[in-house]
Amino acid sequence: MNISKIEQRVLHVLAQGGLIRFERASNGRLTDVDCFTHDGSVLSDCNLEIVRKLKRKRLIESRNSGPYRISDRGRRSVRAQPDNRTG
Repeated sequence: MNISKIEQRVLHVLAQGGLIRFERASNGRLTDVDCFTHDGSVLSDCNLEIVRKLKRKRLIESRNSGPYRISDRGRRSVRAQPDNRTG
């Protein structure tokens, strides 16, 4: 499966315990997303287009209308990276 560098970065943040909060319009479509790391920082690379791609590939999921988190498929697809909090 082809996963871009930005998608990998978002998946890596989600694998470390991050989440994606979202807002929906009255028709149910996503209108705004914010990706948070496990310590509460905002990931600026994450936008609506990236979230839609990750959803389409079933790499993220939302349960009981909660924030999006990494799915089991996403966890298997993310490449191992050294800890990105150093340096």
